[in-house]
Amino acid sequence: MIRMTAILLLAAALGGCGLAETGAAAATAGGGAAEQAREAEKVTDRVEADIEAAQQAAAEARRAAEAAAE
Repeated sequence: MIRMTAILLLAAALGGCGLAETGAAAATAGGGAAEQAREAEKVTDRVEADIEAAQQAAAEARRAAEAAAE
């Protein structure tokens, strides 16, 4: 996604198409950045859920080991 944004900005700069097209490219880049932020938040949420599940599994394994040792 970053490459696409860079290409759009580079094309707008090299094309010399004027301020309107540069603004459109910037708006597209902003939309891409917002999408990346949403995706990053989703990944963060998944990672946090995985960590919580792993912690719960470890706690259950400790309880089982303690029960077996008694």
